[in-house]
Amino acid sequence: MKSPAQPQLSPQETQALVSIAVLAAHADGHQVESERGEVEAVARGLSAALPGTVERARLSELARALRSPQVRERTFETAVAVCNCDGALSAEERTFLSELARELGIERDRVAEVEKVGDALATAPLSGTAPANDAETDEMIRRTAILCGGLELLPQGLSSLAILPLQMRMVYSIGKLHGYELDRGHLKDFLATVGVGLTSQYLEGFARRLVGGVVGKVAGGFLRGLAGPATGAAFTFAATHALGQVAKRYYASGRKLTGAQLKESFTSLFQDAKGLAERHTGDMQRSAASVDVKNLLPLLKG
Repeated sequence: MKSPAQPQLSPQETQALVSIAVLAAHADGHQVESERGEVEAVARGLSAALPGTVERARLSELARALRSPQVRERTFETAVAVCNCDGALSAEERTFLSELARELGIERDRVAEVEKVGDALATAPLSGTAPANDAETDEMIRRTAILCGGLELLPQGLSSLAILPLQMRMVYSIGKLHGYELDRGHLKDFLATVGVGLTSQYLEGFARRLVGGVVGKVAGGFLRGLAGPATGAAFTFAATHALGQVAKRYYASGRKLTGAQLKESFTSLFQDAKGLAERHTGDMQRSAASVDVKNLLPLLKG
């Protein structure tokens, strides 16, 4: 499945995108730890300087710096991702996104569609069919990795917004198998500690399509120098598979692994999972062909 050709980002566009992400993180009047981490991932992923402060009054100027419709739409989706980082959109965040959409020239129907999907995924139920043993856990991890990898093969950027909720549901199910009833806050903290976040993963795909040479700055440079939709699928498959295996170790140990141990385990397991991704290329392609991007929420119930 081939993604449409997209323009390269200029340095000015790159900086404008990061600045808009900063404004999105501050849109509700405060910036929580998860949002700050997501914005730092934006800057790293696009090799841009993280601005200390950005004036809201500059929004029109920043929007004008983004030249192509594709970049403008992806910028809006990225802002939605950052705003949704700590849950459903607040009134202040909705106001900011409406203003941003107007400045970017995003059609009203598209704005409503993106916000609706973002809200639904940010508040999607965590519970699903929990595995009964290690063998079932491994199969669930494999299926989730294939599904998330398949989403990266789709040309629509909106599909990437479903990846983090799917990963969270997987970790929730693994924790439940080991006797832990996890809430959304714990899951986001766990993923952030391991090194997996919504905007960091989303920007990996964004940078891969639009920036080319900086691919791999996010998530430790695992795929530096590679590009294209197949690379994005392999990256996401490997990240999801490694995340599931780290979660198995963590909750089976009684949550005794330190943050440093979790990151070290994730790095090692990610490298192992890259080989698995190659063997599951056909599975990811078939998964992508079966996904209805306009109806992503049922993926979290399957």
